[in-house]
Amino acid sequence: MALLTKCIFGPKEVGDGFRVSIMSRHTLNDGTTPDSRITPDCYDAHHVVLAPSPQLLGDYYKRGLSWNEFEKRFRAEIARPEAVNLIRMFAELALTQNITLLCGEEMPYLCHRRIIAEECKRLIPELVVILN
Repeated sequence: MALLTKCIFGPKEVGDGFRVSIMSRHTLNDGTTPDSRITPDCYDAHHVVLAPSPQLLGDYYKRGLSWNEFEKRFRAEIARPEAVNLIRMFAELALTQNITLLCGEEMPYLCHRRIIAEECKRLIPELVVILN
């Protein structure tokens, strides 16, 4: 059993287990038009609590915030109790079944899903984490 991460646009695979979108929204870059590539069968649950805030996303994508500053601010955002509780829940579930965290970024090292996975590993060090 493991906690996996991957891009939501990749193919759904049996080994993914329970698939969780941690995107703030399932729209195109205009923020309102639904992205037709993201349908309800792409994921099993959607938890906006684990997504970066709209302000943080805007600062990163539109106002040139560095990745290091993005990561620092995002870690502060997920220190909220409701986010910590969800992170702990997914980490614990991943000990008994595969859980896959999904987001729209292609590269996990420049995606908040990696940060969530790292937090899961920090809470439960024996957890197997696979970043895709």
